[in-house]
Amino acid sequence: MDREEGAVAGLYGITPEWDDTGRLLEAVEAAARGGMRVLQLRRKEAAPAKRLEQARALREACARLGLVLIVNDDWRLALDVGADGVHLGRDDGDIAHARQAGGAGLLIGASCYNEPERARAALAAGADHVAFGAVFDSPTKPAAVHAPLSCLAEARRLRLPGTGVRPPVVAIGGITPQNAPLAAQAGADALAVITALFGAADIEATARAFSQAWAGASHDNANRKA
Repeated sequence: MDREEGAVAGLYGITPEWDDTGRLLEAVEAAARGGMRVLQLRRKEAAPAKRLEQARALREACARLGLVLIVNDDWRLALDVGADGVHLGRDDGDIAHARQAGGAGLLIGASCYNEPERARAALAAGADHVAFGAVFDSPTKPAAVHAPLSCLAEARRLRLPGTGVRPPVVAIGGITPQNAPLAAQAGADALAVITALFGAADIEATARAFSQAWAGASHDNANRKA
């Protein structure tokens, strides 16, 4: 997938730590039916063989479902399986190296925590979208640094180097259908969710609630700017 504007937007699901690939694929399909647009494979605890197995399976599923597939941490794995992009945190390797290896077509997201200056440096190194969080209390990372919603608004003033293009801004951490409008209204283009989505009793309905909350807030933002 080319680095098209709007590729990273809306509900951005992040995989839970499930070894059952069949269960994971069923959950992803349910979330896609509910409107999920981006999926990140995040397996911190899996063995390399399991990560590769799931990356390949999700690549096939995402192509069929029309989802953007991002691989967490590992740009080499992303390139090996033909994923659309990679997401890199503070300790996940050099962004410039990933950009050089992946070329212009690879989507590269960067974790920026609560630091807009880190986002500027990441964009200068070759990232094309930036993530801030935890914007709310996160059950996945209870000790995560808190990123005030003002970080999202500040990030919307950033531009990709040498262009007038604004990079997509991703919010992560403790996002639910109830507080999703707050993050979207503050400036998030995409809402990254693990537990509240894949831990839900009805994943499709929950994805739909997230998607509707995001769309409503985005519509309100557009009206305010009109």
